[in-house]
Amino acid sequence: MPREVIALSMKLAAILNECGLSGAEYRKVYGGDINECYRVELRRERFFLKLNEADRYPEMFSKEKAGLDALRSAGTIRVPEVLACGVVADTQFLLLEWLQPGLPTSGGWEQFGQKLAQIHLQQEGWFGWEDDNYIGSLRQRNTKMHDWATFYSECRILPLVGLLLQEKAFGARERRAAESLARRLNSLYPSEPSSLLHGDLWSGNFLFTESGNVALIDPAVYRGHREMDMAMTRLFGGFDPRFYSAYEEVFPLEKKWEHRLALSQLYPVLVHAVLFGGHYVAEARKILEKYSG
Repeated sequence: MPREVIALSMKLAAILNECGLSGAEYRKVYGGDINECYRVELRRERFFLKLNEADRYPEMFSKEKAGLDALRSAGTIRVPEVLACGVVADTQFLLLEWLQPGLPTSGGWEQFGQKLAQIHLQQEGWFGWEDDNYIGSLRQRNTKMHDWATFYSECRILPLVGLLLQEKAFGARERRAAESLARRLNSLYPSEPSSLLHGDLWSGNFLFTESGNVALIDPAVYRGHREMDMAMTRLFGGFDPRFYSAYEEVFPLEKKWEHRLALSQLYPVLVHAVLFGGHYVAEARKILEKYSG
């Protein structure tokens, strides 16, 4: 047996023992681009196990656990239970209940829209989060602030533009556009209290379970303007139209919210530009120029 296979088996055995699942069977499954993921089975019970390097992404899973707990506490949409979270040797792990994918019920999309609106209705007077966390493999700055424009510019747009400047993907033109946009943001968004956000709400971060009900996974939670979640749902193809109609019935959006769609998508586009480069850099540049005035 190859040495690396033996090492992996020993690592998994130690982690499963730490989780109280000694002797469980496991097999590798897809779980995103950056984590090592397994379906674990013991006495006909199934679990979902995520692994990553403890030093490369410090506290990634403990921060994900905090986000999952916050969404679960909102009490509207199902979120997988966190069964264990910790570090063994140089590996961090997160053990979750297994959610079996299924198809939506006849009213599944409507239920999704209504329940997300109910989460967004849980509002506060500040923006940010108790701690920094991650979006994908990038650190996400969550310094608490009292207005959305300042938070969006100082904790979302400008830090990532700075990274792209360091990588020489952006230059002086984009820096000036970002600074101009930061000065204009207060006049571009309607004033609203902050909402509890999933933070990374694209089609890969929710599923309909075998019961036909929706569940949220892989959050990048913070308190922000709710148009951020809604714009993210439209970034990679969009959700079913019934989702948006049902959301509007519970918590109507500003009539011109779609005019800011690209502006609210700027942050995830910048994230992708930093992580993957390519056409995302050009798309981020285009959005900056569109809204910089």
